[in-house]
Amino acid sequence: MAENNAPIRVGLLGAGTVGSQTARLLVEQKDELAQRIGRPIELSGVACLDPEEVDFPWIEKSLLTSDTMSVVKNADIVVELIGGTGVARTFVLEAMKNGASVVTANKALLAKYGPELYKTAEDNNVDIYFEAAVGGAIPIVRPLRESLVGDQVKDMLGIVNGTTNYILDEMTTKGLDFDVALKDAQAKGYAEADPTGDIEGYDAANKAAIMATLGFHTNVGIDDVTVEGITRITADDIAAATAEGRVIKLLAVVDKTDDGVSARVYPALIKQEHPLASVRGSFNAVFLRAEYADDLMFYGRGAGGAPTASAVVGDIVTVARHIAAGCTGPAIRMYNDYPIAPLSASKAAFAVRFLIHDNPGVLAKISAVFAKNGVSINGVNQDLKPTLKDPGYDGEIQQLRLVTHMTDETTLRNTVAEVCELDCVTGEPSILRVLD
Repeated sequence: MAENNAPIRVGLLGAGTVGSQTARLLVEQKDELAQRIGRPIELSGVACLDPEEVDFPWIEKSLLTSDTMSVVKNADIVVELIGGTGVARTFVLEAMKNGASVVTANKALLAKYGPELYKTAEDNNVDIYFEAAVGGAIPIVRPLRESLVGDQVKDMLGIVNGTTNYILDEMTTKGLDFDVALKDAQAKGYAEADPTGDIEGYDAANKAAIMATLGFHTNVGIDDVTVEGITRITADDIAAATAEGRVIKLLAVVDKTDDGVSARVYPALIKQEHPLASVRGSFNAVFLRAEYADDLMFYGRGAGGAPTASAVVGDIVTVARHIAAGCTGPAIRMYNDYPIAPLSASKAAFAVRFLIHDNPGVLAKISAVFAKNGVSINGVNQDLKPTLKDPGYDGEIQQLRLVTHMTDETTLRNTVAEVCELDCVTGEPSILRVLD
């Protein structure tokens, strides 16, 4: 480790979008950061796949190397920005066992191996900080780790994926179909060439696991998160939501009840008056309710090189201050052993969309299935869809939208599955929760 007045060495793993901007902040604000830390701080090495391909004026060529382990072993703080759960885990564990603290933005790594990483940090008396892993520039991890430790978190609703929020926003404001909005997001750099992780909800699920773990001091891994994406959302769903004074948002939802802890990702209908309804474009936000602090809202840029680098460097400064003071920050301890709440414990009102044959008595058949299963219908809407066809049916197709009263999700899904077995129902149904 560094001597008392020696520079604190920062080893950077990854020189991509976030890594390059992190290096820029560290180099260009070196003197200012030293004043804030009370010790000099320096970039000691930058690991990347091909040093010849990295060309940023603020990164000295002599710092670049493909020997990642050499960077790990010669740093006081290792900043992991390479992503994934394979070699990243190896380097992070090695860094901490070697006495270096870690700063990471790797949500997938934390959601899968969090308990192992947190214990390794505590066992080796080093820090692991990861503000950028959940909300980019939004400070949500630190409030959960520190600001709210004297309170009891009740639940959190979060828009934590900028890609899906941008797509849904474009569908809402411009009336675009999903495929068109996705292509627009890709053209503008808001979506990857392979957007699966975003549009299927997996990115948000990793973040939900981290939020639940920190909020409830219990282990919630990625496999404990129930995930639904936005690929089934149609322009008709958006139009119906708008007519009802609602918007559709992909939410990461974590809460704790007598049944246990729940971490879920799903598209939901929320009222236009809800604080999350006004979160536009690629912005992110987390709405948190606590026993004593009551309602809290965290809002800002959830992605992008510079905003994410801001959060990363904030963590670097925090860890560097600990090194300068000869201490570490609070350990992450999962002292609770809450069960994961079953799906049957989740209750909500639902909006369900079916494609049906335009024949007399179809609505009665569907209503009978709902009644048999004890699911009460609160509202019905039907629209003719002349452009849609069923190969086995010569007539026209209608879109049927039912809104239920509160019911448990298991019953609702079983009911929908039974309705889909009727000969008069075609295509895939859509299920959206209605949150008030």
